[in-house]
Amino acid sequence: MIYGYARVSAKDQNLDSQIEKLKEYGVDEIVSEKVSGVSKKKQQLDDLIENLTNGDTLVITRMDRLGRSTVQLLQLVESLQEQDIHFVILNLGIDTRTPTGKFFLTVMAAFSELDREMIKEKQRAGIELAKQKGKYRGRLKKYHKNHAGMNHAIELRKTTDKTVKEICSITGVSQAAFYRKWRELD
Repeated sequence: MIYGYARVSAKDQNLDSQIEKLKEYGVDEIVSEKVSGVSKKKQQLDDLIENLTNGDTLVITRMDRLGRSTVQLLQLVESLQEQDIHFVILNLGIDTRTPTGKFFLTVMAAFSELDREMIKEKQRAGIELAKQKGKYRGRLKKYHKNHAGMNHAIELRKTTDKTVKEICSITGVSQAAFYRKWRELD
């Protein structure tokens, strides 16, 4: 099946041009909604994606109709490809059923990866500079030596027959953190 998805941001906007383009492409079923692109909840889109199966194709008129960042779009496309679901963006001529479409998405993914790496590099440089200036102390530990929950958990372990699971449930301390702290005390 070929599914089309159309979206506009405001209730007073019109979906007609998107729906017409999707019909011209030959989609079998069109799902549409009126919700802002920045909205995290796009119920119709989420339901559509959840119900796609092997061999289906999702068609949109423009990339921004998904209302997601490039990274999120690429993650979505990768997830669809893992399920053998194809993806088409009409205005860019991208069709993952073709070698050219797959290539274009690969190039987009490469630029996205480069961007992420550049951000990490800037972050590392900023941390190094802060360390040189004596202003960087690293990530603050959640369970410091005066943490009431952890101290209570240690005390319960020493004075009761309760299991670690029970102690952690009572104190709200994670089991992994408790075991790390317990090993430090030995």
